[in-house]
Amino acid sequence: MMTTDSATLPLQSDCAQLLTASDLRRAREIFLADGHFEQFAYELGFEDEQQAIERMADALALPWIDLTAFPVNSDLVSRFPVRLIHRHGVFPLRESDGVLELAIANPFDTDAIDAAGASMQMSVVPVVVVAKELANVIKSQFGVGAETLDGLIAQKNEETDGVEVVGDLEWDESEAAEMAQQASVVRLVNDILSEAVEARASDIHLEAQPHGMKIRYRIDGVLQTQPVPNELNRFQAAIISRLKIMSKMNIAEKRVPQDGRIKLRVSGREVDIRVSMIPMHHGEGVVMRVLDKDAMSFSLKGIGMEDDTYRTFSDLIRMPHGIVLVTGPTGSGKTTTLYSSLSEIKSERNKIITTEDPIEYQLDGINQIQVNHKVGLTFAAGLRSILRHDPDVVLVGEIRDLETAENAVQASLTGHMVFSTLHTNDASGAFMRLTDMGVEPFLVSSTVEGIMAQRLVRTLCEDCREAWMPDHDDVPADFPIDEITRNRAIYRPRGCRSCRGTGYRGRLGIYELLVTDEKIRQLASEKTSSNQIKKAAVAAGMKTLRDDGWRKVANGLTSIDEVLRVTKSD
Repeated sequence: MMTTDSATLPLQSDCAQLLTASDLRRAREIFLADGHFEQFAYELGFEDEQQAIERMADALALPWIDLTAFPVNSDLVSRFPVRLIHRHGVFPLRESDGVLELAIANPFDTDAIDAAGASMQMSVVPVVVVAKELANVIKSQFGVGAETLDGLIAQKNEETDGVEVVGDLEWDESEAAEMAQQASVVRLVNDILSEAVEARASDIHLEAQPHGMKIRYRIDGVLQTQPVPNELNRFQAAIISRLKIMSKMNIAEKRVPQDGRIKLRVSGREVDIRVSMIPMHHGEGVVMRVLDKDAMSFSLKGIGMEDDTYRTFSDLIRMPHGIVLVTGPTGSGKTTTLYSSLSEIKSERNKIITTEDPIEYQLDGINQIQVNHKVGLTFAAGLRSILRHDPDVVLVGEIRDLETAENAVQASLTGHMVFSTLHTNDASGAFMRLTDMGVEPFLVSSTVEGIMAQRLVRTLCEDCREAWMPDHDDVPADFPIDEITRNRAIYRPRGCRSCRGTGYRGRLGIYELLVTDEKIRQLASEKTSSNQIKKAAVAAGMKTLRDDGWRKVANGLTSIDEVLRVTKSD
């Protein structure tokens, strides 16, 4: 077999563990069975799949590379048959003097090597790569679902493709419904959903544009456009119809907004997807909120609170009565904070009832009510009924109007602990917001025990973050550079395989906790401005959102740019 000059590929150091002939036979069996190498890596005690690939390639006298660090040759890709890429799972790297270097995850697939050589009329050098990295490169070049559109991928699981809809689906005999149930359309929608779950996306946006459909995933709070093949546009109507069937919407209705829900199992994981469709100028736009139950754990200690903030907030939520509010814009983690609070205080000795719109996650040991405006079950009506069920703790999903606010105040005055959310920019603004709704200032000041304002920032990828000693000109004016960098460096993003080149992986909260002391109560009852209340709270020791953000930067958890993205200067 032809070999490649080691200077032309980023080959690594000599291997410490050589594979035997029996090891290679086992590797071949695994590739023939499912095409994945994780099990082989586990059996032989390798650190990860990458290390196992290196050892196998060396045993076969083949080169191997880190595909994430290898540039794509667009000209070569445009000349290479797309059908071979999808059918065999290969990707052309480069050519020279009649020799084609071909990335391949399964080096035992001689058919793929022969097919590539025959098609390109070249000698082929297989270069071993990690299967997931190869799949990511193919998706980045041809788009999500491209293999389905071409109809050329090997059908390893024709029925579900790793995605299973929980519950029965119903559809009529219309042409749109029949098209939506075609195997290729079903698989294409499954590709879009499973790729979003794999990428840890919180939302999927399907946007109707003048020249076709645009797909974007919100990952770690930031929208990222996904490459899609041009042929996808022909299936736009069928994709929308398929999603309507899955979410139990009216497939024939295209003039009014519709909402629905899909329950899936993706590779064994339970996932709930909330679906919203709105008629747009160029077609129906779809936004899907992905609720991955297996990826969620509700713990106050795990959402990014500093120790002092955690201790104070923990005391607040254990008070016998009063109101605790969590404020912030949509997508700032308010529901997670409240669920984590309830999970921390629930016990056999208290009864907790929530009223939510919608119920995002089902919590064991907590009674949850779904708001239904069509039948008059609003937050206010639900709260009135809840109080007749002898609760100790009540959660109201959101205080939106005067009636709900007054009911929450009355519940706290009658000996209940009330949690809720409010849309304000900071903690001090909550007093003015409730007063503007029409609640008497003295009632607000006497019942609100604490307000938590929060935002979410992306956390730096631990595999690639780099140390940095900034100058004064490199940081904003309010960044305490002399205090923070006196004895240590801070970190900034770089980008690697683990974080998909973004430099960030995951999110955590930054918090501003205002505790209502006597001074704050007096100012709130006098309808003092939010700025005056904030100054009094800071004087009493409150850390603002910006302050807490700088603490996260100092601890190496996030970057200066992230704090600037979600907060404004105090």
